[in-house]
Amino acid sequence: MYVKPPQGEAAHIPATFRHLLKLPRTLVLLVGGPFLLLLVSGSWLLAVTFSLALLPVLWFLAGLPYRQFVHMSLQTDMADITKSYLSKPGSCFWVAESAKKVVGTVGALPVDDPTLQEKRLQLFHLVVASEHRNQGIAKALVRTVLQFARDQGYSAVVLDTSTMQLSAMALYQSMGFQKIHESFLCGSARLINLRQIYFIYYLPSDQTRAL
Repeated sequence: MYVKPPQGEAAHIPATFRHLLKLPRTLVLLVGGPFLLLLVSGSWLLAVTFSLALLPVLWFLAGLPYRQFVHMSLQTDMADITKSYLSKPGSCFWVAESAKKVVGTVGALPVDDPTLQEKRLQLFHLVVASEHRNQGIAKALVRTVLQFARDQGYSAVVLDTSTMQLSAMALYQSMGFQKIHESFLCGSARLINLRQIYFIYYLPSDQTRAL
């Protein structure tokens, strides 16, 4: 099974680029680099050229973590959705369609951690096409995962998202997810100070629901 998901990761690059421009080390480079070149060479042209050449480099760095994530996904779980999500118990993959086109996706896999004392389900690849956002699709997909987790006897649902995905974080928190910790997903994310936020949603036990 192959599903071409909506393009979601690239939408975060502009916000990440603006975030990168505001970092102190970036400001030092943008201001100090041309100034140093001007002092050394005495050439305004060289200083301006350096500044203009630096902007595409920063744009590339802003998009690097997202490109790495997409590449990794296409080489692992998204390479074969049927094998990754639909051939094992306790996992699944859903799509939202409009006019016979996929406008949203979400997947869920069991957390493989033998140290845990409970069954956890991890939510992956929640993506909604930009032209179909603010229509409740993302919330409906998350609710579908939560209901699936209840039906399958999981104790909690976990997920992660980046600090640039403000609407996603607001959605998760409004639905009862709690932030548990944050970290850098990869070296390129650390370079541009792009943190990954981890959330958990605790599902009530059968005994609790019976009360």
